[in-house]
Amino acid sequence: MADGGWSDLNDMIQAGGASSSSAWEVLASVVEENSDELVRLFYDTFLQDEEASQFLSHSVVHSRLSQSLRDWLLNLLQADASGQHSEFENRQRTIGEVHARIKIPIHLVLEGAALIKRTVAAHLLGLDLSREVLAEALILLDQRIDHAMRLMSQAYVSGTMRRAQIEESFRLFALGQDITLERESQRAALMEWSQTALFALFGNGPATALKPLSSSPFGLWLHHRAGVMFQDVPALQSIEAAMEQIDRILLPKIDEARSTGHSALAELLERLQGLIEKIKLLLAELFQGAARLENGRDVLTRTLNRRFLPSILGREISIASRSGKPFTILMIDVDYFKQINDRWGHSAGDLVLRAIAEVILDAVRPSDFVFRYGGEEFLVALVETDAEQGFQVAERIRHAIAAQELRLSDDTELTVTTSIGLAAYEGHPDYAYLVNAADKALYSSKEAGRNRTTIGVHS
Repeated sequence: MADGGWSDLNDMIQAGGASSSSAWEVLASVVEENSDELVRLFYDTFLQDEEASQFLSHSVVHSRLSQSLRDWLLNLLQADASGQHSEFENRQRTIGEVHARIKIPIHLVLEGAALIKRTVAAHLLGLDLSREVLAEALILLDQRIDHAMRLMSQAYVSGTMRRAQIEESFRLFALGQDITLERESQRAALMEWSQTALFALFGNGPATALKPLSSSPFGLWLHHRAGVMFQDVPALQSIEAAMEQIDRILLPKIDEARSTGHSALAELLERLQGLIEKIKLLLAELFQGAARLENGRDVLTRTLNRRFLPSILGREISIASRSGKPFTILMIDVDYFKQINDRWGHSAGDLVLRAIAEVILDAVRPSDFVFRYGGEEFLVALVETDAEQGFQVAERIRHAIAAQELRLSDDTELTVTTSIGLAAYEGHPDYAYLVNAADKALYSSKEAGRNRTTIGVHS
């Protein structure tokens, strides 16, 4: 069936008369009686698939999707096809959009649908049905699931294409920043790590462990920012390989040689310096040819445009899932902002938003992301940061904002406060789940009296 599949199905049912009515009743009975088996079979099979298990293993996903899959089956095969179908079709499109957002491969969804069809068909064949009713039931099963999959797939493809366009847009935007300043800043960060390592080796104080390059400001920038700005550029992969060689091979050997007084220490340090010089050259190559492009920041606050949020949060959740590193977001809202606009005008509101954005940007690292989320709301993505560390950052921001005295055009001095909600990544693959948790925590801060930070509890 094409997009008119529902009308085709209705025509078939009306033409089939009593046998079609019986077929629907049989399908409804089979699915209802075996829904638990179908859901269990679906998840047991998919959890054995390495590609699928990363999406389905999280306890919240498992429990919620189990019930959602059961509801979907009952709705799919028990719905009266002669009734209103727009709600059904909209639901299939929504499911497809969610699959695209959390990047579940579409072929896994189609395989799951085929598994369900085979299982339901096997139950139908085991019943004592007339040939006519059995044939009608098998056709209805096949067509209804295929129609749902077609709607999901269309929404999935549209969502995937939209995400890819946004990701490319952000990449171009990121390249459009002050490339010279960015290049020199990261070069300086690399050299600062190198000097710190040398001081740790030859300083007068007690011997300290050498900090991995990957956990330095340069390493964080490379892993989170550069991955977006220069994706698929060979020089980026070469820098990552050199950094891994430093962290996993050279630093442990240098630590060992230093503690034992081994004569190989000088040779190891020479290799370390050679790799740092190699990274410097590759860094220059990485930035070479990058041009200043159209800016994609919020005009008023200079924070990131919200349209980049799905791309960045989706990518950071994927990184956190693969690496096991923490990831935390903050939702920051200006308290009583409407009263500021109503009493002193929108120019005063703009002044407040710019000042708050400056405080937030000064409080986070170059590897973090700050978005203008709404009118007076900001969202901060803190990479490789757990809930406790995120709380400290949130409180630092909140106290700094409250301590500011803003002077309006009429010389009025104004102080403002903010309410903050915090949510830490706990394994759920959908970034919207994390944003909702932070949003609920923000609401709790406001309900509790404002000017405070609340850590969200996932539900």
